[in-house]
Amino acid sequence: MDGRDRAFAMELAYGVLRRQETLDWRLEPALKKPLARLPLMVQMLLRMGIYQLVCMDRVPASAAVNESVNLAKANKAQLGRDWSGLVNAVLRTVTRLPERPLPDLQPDPASALSIRHAVPQWLCARWIEHMGLVKAEAACVTVSAVPAVTLRVNGQRTTREAFLEQLSGAGIAARPTTISPVGVVLEEGRAVTTIPGFQDGWFYVEDEAAQLVPLALGPQPGERILDVCAAPGGKATHLADLMSNRGQIVAMDRHAARLQALKDNCQRLGVTMIAPLVGDARELGAPVSSRDEGASPALTEAFDRVLVDAPCSGIGVLRRHPEAKGKKDIEMFARHQTLQIEILERAATVLRPDGVLVYSTCSTEPEETEEVISRFCQDHSEWTRESIVPWLPASALPFVTAQGALSTMGNTVGMDGFYAVRLRKAKGSP
Repeated sequence: MDGRDRAFAMELAYGVLRRQETLDWRLEPALKKPLARLPLMVQMLLRMGIYQLVCMDRVPASAAVNESVNLAKANKAQLGRDWSGLVNAVLRTVTRLPERPLPDLQPDPASALSIRHAVPQWLCARWIEHMGLVKAEAACVTVSAVPAVTLRVNGQRTTREAFLEQLSGAGIAARPTTISPVGVVLEEGRAVTTIPGFQDGWFYVEDEAAQLVPLALGPQPGERILDVCAAPGGKATHLADLMSNRGQIVAMDRHAARLQALKDNCQRLGVTMIAPLVGDARELGAPVSSRDEGASPALTEAFDRVLVDAPCSGIGVLRRHPEAKGKKDIEMFARHQTLQIEILERAATVLRPDGVLVYSTCSTEPEETEEVISRFCQDHSEWTRESIVPWLPASALPFVTAQGALSTMGNTVGMDGFYAVRLRKAKGSP
């Protein structure tokens, strides 16, 4: 496919996934039986068709219907019968029916939010219970939005001002991020490799909220730092930039293939201080061997600072992965919490006395954030929380919680949902 066709296919696929709950609701009046009772392929053909009808103004209605019908005919053998007649009838009915007004928030606010913003109903109900209706709707708006392409400027290669000038000269509309001091937002999406400065390592693709997490650690040049869940290297390479590429960062990850992506990013960005280490963070404090010969230092010496960017539900980055909505469930939070506590407990053992640890997640759900930290501090009296305020730019202070942590949940400036807390180990602790 040429560039235009690829862009169309991408918008159609991601658009259907992002708006699925709303599309299903729009289809209801045109169906004689529930959508879920139709073969999955037929469901998706109808969703693709109605997405073009209601969300893609440049596609003529006749073309949207005809192409959907042709797809049904082309897949007749796989479907076991010809469903093109049903697809044709349903979509043509949609074109004739008046536009259905979105449901009122009462009497069923969770269902209404789900339909309005295409967020799973169980998640809407959860947010309403935890945050109230107004903040829950703000969170739904954030999760359902189409994310912009956000870049972190590599300060070892250029400045944000010089990079913006380079983009302007290439005819690429861009603006500085409003919260992060090193970010740039592209006004229109484009292939990353076509952006000026990519091969020269001028930038790394990273959401604005994620750019705030390394700042909270307060790394200093010459220090020894551990990033326990490092791949593909966004936060590790940002730490290296903040340290002027002086010192050592041990970048640990369970998956060798993901660490290869980290190595590639380091090479492109000109980072030389990162030592990749294949290993499981749950085994920290015990002898750990690396399958990456020559690149992995021993873990016997304590670290000055530790970053635990823990595996999580990913609710905060759901807008970037709309295909994941159907794979989430309420039971996952307890599963993740167990893993997060285990990783945090082990990572704490390799930090020197008076050292700093930052725990972060791309989720702001309480089970994965405050509950983890409260339990950890309750079990370890030698650890204390520190306010994150001194380490963030003034623009980020509205996102500091009453407990002194960073939380960007439900923000209105286009950031993902991230959480970060800063902990200090007492002097004289083992």
